[in-house]
Amino acid sequence: MSLHESGQMYLESILVLHRKNGAVRSIDVVEYMGYSKPSVSRAVGLLKKADYVTVDGSGYITLTEKGKAEAEKIYDRHRVIAKILMEIGVDENIATEDACKIEHVISDESIDAIKKHLQNKD
Repeated sequence: MSLHESGQMYLESILVLHRKNGAVRSIDVVEYMGYSKPSVSRAVGLLKKADYVTVDGSGYITLTEKGKAEAEKIYDRHRVIAKILMEIGVDENIATEDACKIEHVISDESIDAIKKHLQNKD
């Protein structure tokens, strides 16, 4: 299954919430993303079917290895893009919003070049 932008956003959100709270349930995702309960329920079901997440009997969502790898990749892209935008003078809020859009379409080659550029600056 090819993961679309919305699926990537859900995985990234689950990762962020897990880091922040330790445990994640659908209601946490609803509140964090501002989506409806049915939308989140459907998305979690699709992610579960594609082996990106598991859901236990109490409703706690856990990223599988496959899901965690994808979520980490998207989250890393987000951080790198936001950082470079802020370094060139973009306001933090705008940089964060733009990074959220760009992270889903930027190539691995471009991200790697940006990372290399940032490392050479440090």
